[in-house]
Amino acid sequence: MLQIERAARSCILLNSAVKQNLFLHLNSLPEPVVKRLIGLCLCIFIATAVLDGTAFAAEPPLKFGVGLFQPDKEKNDATYRPLATYLSVRLNRPVELRTVDSWEGLAKSLANGETDIALIGPWGYVLANHQAGAQVVSTILYDGKPEYFAIMVTHPNSGINQPADLKGKTFAFGDKGSTSGYLIPLHYFMTQGIDPERYFSKVLYTKHQAIETQVTQGVLDAGADYNRNRNAMIEQGLIKAEQSKIIWQSAPLPNDAVAVSKALAADKAFVTRLQAALSEVGEALKTEPKLLPPHYSGFVSRDNSFYKPIRDAGLATGILQAK
Repeated sequence: MLQIERAARSCILLNSAVKQNLFLHLNSLPEPVVKRLIGLCLCIFIATAVLDGTAFAAEPPLKFGVGLFQPDKEKNDATYRPLATYLSVRLNRPVELRTVDSWEGLAKSLANGETDIALIGPWGYVLANHQAGAQVVSTILYDGKPEYFAIMVTHPNSGINQPADLKGKTFAFGDKGSTSGYLIPLHYFMTQGIDPERYFSKVLYTKHQAIETQVTQGVLDAGADYNRNRNAMIEQGLIKAEQSKIIWQSAPLPNDAVAVSKALAADKAFVTRLQAALSEVGEALKTEPKLLPPHYSGFVSRDNSFYKPIRDAGLATGILQAK
């Protein structure tokens, strides 16, 4: 069907004088000859379309990994499937979407080749880059900006107003591949001379959504999260704003990365096409608003240097070792 549409467009775009001369020439030929020419052209056209389709099918699918941004895998798949479909059309290649339920796991899958393209948190990207040469191609925009914030939250009735009030309390980090849930708050605690394992009465490692829920329920005294997740959970009615209080916020952090494996990064022509496709998502959202979740407004091309603040935090905590 795509080949037919392209052929039709090509015919339409022919110079009118050329089309007129073509039709005049055909009209001057005997009818049996015209029929044979049309039949021959049709055979060539069909063969070309089949061969082109075969070449498309022969290319291996691109494995597109996405972190667990939504409360569960099913909702996450449904949320990011339109983006996967969009990329498949724009790149003229099959794209298989897969949700990876931990940031650490997504970083590892990008590093070991199980994932070709990933929409991944900044710390996960830095880990995959450091370990296996994965490369960022674009950064996602949130309300038009390529940045977000790590936060610490508590219940308004907890009596906790700042991180210094957390001594002897229960505290939850995200998984160890999370930027806002682990790396950035850990780095902050280190600058304050705080050893979480000794400072808090209990330390947990869990998902962002669970942290927000348990804090509002009073099960946890406090925890680490990021502003985008808290905003989304409030808007979706999963938590109530009046039951969640921010007691600390980081400096602006580079937003989630679209990164490719080292092998795919070597294909500069492909990277250029991918960046072009992603850069046009913002415009496409005007007619296809479900391409991205609410507040996400497109992508902007970025390189490895944009994620230096995350890399610096990783080195400062000793999790990354300088090469």
